[in-house]
Amino acid sequence: MLSKLVFKNTFLFLVLFIFSCGNSVKKTEVSQNGNKNIIPNEKLSSQEIKTGADNYVAYLPLLENKKIGIVTNQSGILTDRTHLVDFLLSKKINVRKIFAPEHGFRGTADAGETIKNDKDVRTGLPIISLYGANKKPKAEQLQDLDVLVFDLQDVGARFYTYISTLHYIMEACAENKVSVIVLDRPNPNGAIVDGPILEKENHSFVGMHTIPVLHGMTIGEYAQMINGEKWLKEGIQCSLQVIPCLNYNKSLPYDLPVKPSPNLPNAQAINLYASLCFFEGTNVSVGRGTSNQFQIYGSPYLPKNNYSFTPRPNEGAKDPLYNGIICYGEDLTKITKVKHLELKWLIKAYKETADKSKFFSAFFTKLAGTKKLQEQIEKGMSEQAIRASWKEGLHHFKEMRKPYLLYKEN
Repeated sequence: MLSKLVFKNTFLFLVLFIFSCGNSVKKTEVSQNGNKNIIPNEKLSSQEIKTGADNYVAYLPLLENKKIGIVTNQSGILTDRTHLVDFLLSKKINVRKIFAPEHGFRGTADAGETIKNDKDVRTGLPIISLYGANKKPKAEQLQDLDVLVFDLQDVGARFYTYISTLHYIMEACAENKVSVIVLDRPNPNGAIVDGPILEKENHSFVGMHTIPVLHGMTIGEYAQMINGEKWLKEGIQCSLQVIPCLNYNKSLPYDLPVKPSPNLPNAQAINLYASLCFFEGTNVSVGRGTSNQFQIYGSPYLPKNNYSFTPRPNEGAKDPLYNGIICYGEDLTKITKVKHLELKWLIKAYKETADKSKFFSAFFTKLAGTKKLQEQIEKGMSEQAIRASWKEGLHHFKEMRKPYLLYKEN
């Protein structure tokens, strides 16, 4: 009798085990294939960061029975790497069109390269470029939409143009009575607020608002600031809702799962970007056309030393500055993470350039947001003295942004 009972219990255990394994395998296959039944964040612990896109319980109900447009690129993915567009379609959301920022929907175009309207091969959805002549959606491009979902990975720098695209999206939607939902994402430089404040006369697509170079805000917080400070044309405001990240504060490290743009290949480049981007307004290369973009700098006009590189065409730089010409400079690939905006490399390169009259271009003022920084460097001011001149402006900005913050800073 005992042996029969043991056999029966063993048999039942095996049946349950096989059944549970089968379910487990099925879940794995579903997740890998991007099936509509996936639960993208089911494997996340309560302590892991969830982006706004992963916080889908908060936004899916807002999209039901609505006509939807999506502003996104390759960075608009969920934890399981399913793209937001595919995820929403799998949930039977009525997605009508995709709007693509600088670098395009797949994020492979050069900086500044004209992006043309296209069609997504996978979904057949029309792609409308928001770079070039059409930075702001036209009324006819929004007329069949109820909601525009914005999901782009920002890096926290004023001249990174995704926040400029955000401004124009919000403005166009306010004018055409289309709601905006921002799916928030962590700012990898979120703990840093630094740099000169942009002056209004230097307004451009690489600097639209009176903020410092590093603003220390997520793109959702920034959207709230644009609306709250009435920075849109004629002070209009859009219908805005931010879907927040979960388990996130600004002191937490956050490495991006994909490149936010072609020339920011890793966490170090993203961390150094704001400091080295000033070189884009000079005759110094930041490594475009190499595999170490924004982790090195150099030019043919700097003294020959032990470090050199030669730019060649690659993804994101079809014709890089100094294409095929040897550049001398400095390798920063081993440097520890910077905790504020660094000027030492810019000042050093200026001092070591023989013909200083050719060092700066007119674009430098647009990047800096002020003429003062170039003047300060040309006068030979120390980095410490230059940084001291930002103090009052940074204090005012930090006070202004307080009402819009969604996350703790430590």
